[in-house]
Amino acid sequence: MEIRNTAIVGAGALGVMFGSHISRRLGRDRVVFAADADRAARYQAEGIYCNGQKEDFRYAVPGEEGEKADLIIFATKFMALAQAIEEVRGLVHPDTIFISLINGVVSEERIGEAYGAARVIGCIAQEMDSVKKGNQCFYKSMGVLVIGNFGGARDEKLLALERFFDEAGICYRESDHIEHDMWNKLMFNTGINQISAVFDLTYGGVAADKKARETMIAAMEEARAVAASRGIFLSEEELQAWMGVLERLTPESMPSMRQDTLAGRPTEVELFAGTLRRIGRENGVPTPVNDWLYEQIRAMEEKNHK
Repeated sequence: MEIRNTAIVGAGALGVMFGSHISRRLGRDRVVFAADADRAARYQAEGIYCNGQKEDFRYAVPGEEGEKADLIIFATKFMALAQAIEEVRGLVHPDTIFISLINGVVSEERIGEAYGAARVIGCIAQEMDSVKKGNQCFYKSMGVLVIGNFGGARDEKLLALERFFDEAGICYRESDHIEHDMWNKLMFNTGINQISAVFDLTYGGVAADKKARETMIAAMEEARAVAASRGIFLSEEELQAWMGVLERLTPESMPSMRQDTLAGRPTEVELFAGTLRRIGRENGVPTPVNDWLYEQIRAMEEKNHK
């Protein structure tokens, strides 16, 4: 198995960053962006820039004949996932591999339902600093992709993905317990993203505000309880390690959910409190803190869209 052709769906900060990197390292013929006709035309008319350089991306429009993709990377917001799954359908062949850069623990399930769970490799995107404003993407650190098969097997598709990352110069780390790692990151996002948005604070503000910190820890403890109901046991030490990470983050920076609420955009609250509330109800685990955070963030979204 060899990965030659890559398709990316989602031209946000992560999609453009990885698309630019793959194109420059391996050539523009090795990567294509999946987009509907209107978005593809807009991207071509306005141009897309990465670190000040204009990109010469290729686009694959649903319904048009073209090459199939050996690897499809989902880099959309969660709200656009259902549409993205359909947009790439014409790019899929019997051995296509899928990874998702979307936060949370849900997107892999949705992709697997559409194309087969055995073809989806678990992935966590972390430590990258890419941002996108208009048609301009900027980054200094590409971070690292944590990858692994659910169940921990080192099969041919995982090895093919690792060979491709080596060829493209993409930093990655293999995990034998990817589902645990995904829930561990969800625990942190459940805390920092939602607390930063609801309390209207930067990373430094959350670290310094006693009530915000206490609420963040309470939300993360609920994530631990919900994960345990799924057989994923996150330790107190893992939770406290994330609080140490919070102390080291750039104080004036902020997570994506607060950026979304400040800009009046829809948030990914369904990935965080929404996921915990749903699984909590299914397994009899109460989530009062995340219930409150969910209600607060939904109210903020409604206010922004009046």
